Parts: sequence; C-alpha cells; structure tokens
Amino acid sequence: MELTIYSIGVLLAILGGFSHYLGLILEKYVINKMPDEAKLMKTLVKDPLWLFAIFVRFGIGSILFIFAQIIIGPAITPGLMASGLIILAIGSIKILGEKLNNMEIAAIFVMIIAVMFIGLSGLSIEISEENLLDPSFLVRMFISTGFLVLIAIFFQVIQGKNQRLRVILLALISGLMLSLNNFWITPFIWSLGNMFGGYFSIESFLLFLVSAVLLITANIFSVIKMSQSFRSGKASFLAPIQNVPVQLTPSILYFFVFMMITSSWASIIFFILGVALIISSSFILGKRQAQIEQIS
Repeated sequence: MELTIYSIGVLLAILGGFSHYLGLILEKYVINKMPDEAKLMKTLVKDPLWLFAIFVRFGIGSILFIFAQIIIGPAITPGLMASGLIILAIGSIKILGEKLNNMEIAAIFVMIIAVMFIGLSGLSIEISEENLLDPSFLVRMFISTGFLVLIAIFFQVIQGKNQRLRVILLALISGLMLSLNNFWITPFIWSLGNMFGGYFSIESFLLFLVSAVLLITANIFSVIKMSQSFRSGKASFLAPIQNVPVQLTPSILYFFVFMMITSSWASIIFFILGVALIISSSFILGKRQAQIEQIS
C-alpha cells in the first residue's frame, strides 16, 4: 500500500475518532442537564442537541470510520480513532465543567500513547483481497460474535446486582457493542462493494443483510447503555473505559478471524505495549470512578 494512501486512511481514522468523542461529550452535556425524574430515552429523543450529537458521532464519525476501514482495514482503525481522547480531555473540562486531577489526566494521555503504539504496529488488513464468504471465515466470525455477546450479557446481569460498579459495566457493554460494530462493518463494506461492483450473488446479499441488522442493533444498544452509564458517571472516566473492548478486540479480528500472521516482532511488541497501556490507564480510571460511586 502506498504511503500517501495509507496516510489518508490514518487521517480519516483520527478524524473519525474526533467526531466520535465530540458526539460523546455533547451527549453527556445533554444528559447532565436532565432532571433526575425525567425518563431518559423519551426525553433524549426530543432534544435537538442530543440528536445532533448522535449525528456527529454515528453520522460523520461512521462515514470517516468506513472509509478508513476500506483503506487501512479493521485491525488498527479503532486504535487510531481513540486519538479522539484528546477531544474528550478538553471537552470534559470546557463543555461539561468536569475537573480532572493529575492522575486522571496522566491516565488519559497514557491511553493516547497506547493508541500510537497500536497504530505503529501496522497490523493492517486489506479487505479487498479477502473472501469473506469462505465458510471457515464465517464460522470464526460468528464464534467471535457469540463470545462478545455472552460477555455483554454477563456484564448486564452483574450490573444489576452491583451498584458500585454499575456505570463501569454499562460502559463496557457499550464498548462491546462498538466492538461488534467493528467486527461487522468489514463484511458490510465487502458485500456492498460486491453487489454494486458487478459481483452480485445471493450469498453476498445475505451477508449484507446479516451485517446491516447486526450493525444497527449493536449501535442502538451502544447508545442506550452509554446513556444509562452517563446518567451517574463522568464522561472523562467512562469513555476511556468504553474504549477498552474496542481496542482489545481487533487482535481477535487480526489473528483469529482473518488468520493473519505477522513476521515482524516490532509489530507484535508495539501491539502488546499498546494493549498493556490501555489496560493500565483504564484500570486507573475505572478505580477512580468506583471510588466516586462509593462516596456518592
């Protein structure tokens, strides 16, 4: 892949991340203004600013995300999009009026460094060269999907029994739904390209339908669960926590679903460092959020 084209893909992923986190901050801003007795979703869907936030996050952000996926693939795009945490840090202070202590600021920037490492790993996938109708690929895809869904269901059950960790678990469920979005956007793009590129088949159409249904469902649940989490938590803590599954699952895509193998030790080292830093910073943010919940 030419460096210029690769750079465009990287830029689109970063801009997509900025759009995603800007929308997230605006969502939290609207939710912060809601009275406690208001019904969450019924009130939100009538608020123009919340609808605009959804458009920025899932409209503009998704378009940039899709084009980044086409150019550089699904493995490193989520990592690059997490650079939008810069917007989160600034927006939490300027828009939401949330105060960050030194440890929290450090944890956010550790997350950003982790994103850089994952980007440098170069674990890209050129989806145009893959046959996504291969039965073994589809089996691996559905196994991975089922695994993420089971984790989300487990977290959903636990969050109802543990109020102290409830907002963290809701944010993780939202992140798992975004991970499913990252999984199924690739078959969606691939099947759509086949149908409009002169290679229409029943199999491609069915893959398109399944992908579309899963994408819509995952995005709806992601918005609902994150809105529930925002009701009681700080955006500057919860958004990085939501980002943990989004950053960890590309390794499943790269090594298990697509069965890709890298010959570069540097790529593996960068990826492991990135994952380790993500887990470290998210642990700090999650622990701090749990302390806030306990005090309140």
